[in-house]
This record gives sequence, structure tokens and C-alpha cells, in this order.
Amino acid sequence: MSQPVQYDALVTGAGSPHGIGFAIAKRLAEGGLSVALVSTTDRIYDRASELTILGYTAHGFICDLTDFDATQALAHNVGPVSVLVNNAGMGSSREPAILKPFADYLETDWDRMVALSLKTAFCATRAFLPAMLDAGYGRVINVASTSGAYVANPNEVAYAAAKAGMVGLTKALAVEVASRGVTVTAVAPGWIATAASTDGELAGGLNTPTGRAGTPDEVAHAVAFLASKGASYINGETLVIDGANILQEYKGPAADYY
Repeated sequence: MSQPVQYDALVTGAGSPHGIGFAIAKRLAEGGLSVALVSTTDRIYDRASELTILGYTAHGFICDLTDFDATQALAHNVGPVSVLVNNAGMGSSREPAILKPFADYLETDWDRMVALSLKTAFCATRAFLPAMLDAGYGRVINVASTSGAYVANPNEVAYAAAKAGMVGLTKALAVEVASRGVTVTAVAPGWIATAASTDGELAGGLNTPTGRAGTPDEVAHAVAFLASKGASYINGETLVIDGANILQEYKGPAADYY
């Protein structure tokens, strides 16, 4: 009888073929880790298949990470991991993000957006952290955003609040578990070009000091470093990945300013 696969890492929100989550999963696999990928739809099996075709060890799991009990069951099925990447958030192909003026928000709108972008990280971390603490080693990397913690956009109040909450979760939990061999860090992507990017978001990338949007792979490389053993003394920090966009005071094209 074959032994069950032991996974090194788990990446949530990895269903899109051109998204940040899948780019992270692929980069971790390239670094020699066996990877469990999670999303809310069966397209996660296609992403895992892409990795196995390349010779990596990967498997897809479907889970509603806003459901505490379902996420606990996921942890039982996957087993202990040493790296957890909380990338799920904002929305999914099954349930798009709710974007509207704050004055039009219903209580259900608020609850759902906070659940998608913050409760998912709580549920997943709560499910997989105990095994890391028992092992005396672990890496939790939260994919936050420049939105909320540093900047904001209209019609995204709940999303911004939830992503700012992820930064707070990162700091507080890092202090709590630092003495037990676990680090908790975050990345805060700015304008990143994915299949879900709107025309406005892509235009925002063109107005960064770098003159372009970032790529999912650029985020993935940063996450891979934070997930490495070499990042053992980096804890509670949030790494901004935005081409220096939040540093510039003038937001239009540089040629217009000079």
C-alpha cells in the first residue's frame, strides 16, 4: 500500500493559471518543495496537473477557506506543512469581489468581503500552524496588498480594511510564535498584471516609477525567499512589491512632471 504524500508547502487561492497564487506554487515547486494547491473550484486540479507534468510533486484540493470546519478537514487531509502561503482573497471565479461605494454596502457585503480577504487567512493559519509549532519550524506568508495598509482606491473599503487586517495579523502572530521557530511575514503587491486585471489597473501600472505593472512571478520570487530557511531572522515584516509606486508623490507620467 502506497504511503500518503507529505507536502512541504500549501498555497491558497492558486486556481487561476495566470494568478499570483499559481505563480507562487510553481516557484516553490521549482525550489524543490512538494506543493498542495487550494482553490474553491475544480480548476485547481488543472494547476496541479501542470506542475506534475513538469516533474514536480503537487496536488490540488478544493476547499471553502471561509469555513472553519472545512479548513480543519483540509489540514487533516493534507497533513503538516512547513510553509503556508495565504494568498486567497478579494474574490474568485465563482464569487467575484464586491466593489461599491461604502454608503451602499449591506452588512452581508461587508461580512463576505472580510471573510474572503481576512477570514480565509485566519482559518488556514489556525488549521496549519499547530503542526508547525509542534515541529519547531514553519513559515507563514500572507499575501496582503498595498491597498489598505499604505494606499486606497474608491469602492474598496471592505477589501482595504481586510488587507490591512492581514498586516496586523502578521505582526501580532509573529511576536507570538517567534520563539518557537515559526516566522510570519507578508508581501504587499501593488499593480500586478494578472488575467483578472482591469484596464484601469493595468493603466495604474503604467504610471508607477518603473513604468509597468509587476508580474505574478516577481511576487512569487519574493515569497519564495521569505519561505526559505535563509529568511529565519525576518519576522513580522511586510515587503512591498510595487515598483516604488507608494513612494512617488506625483502620480502621473514622469514626462509630464519634468
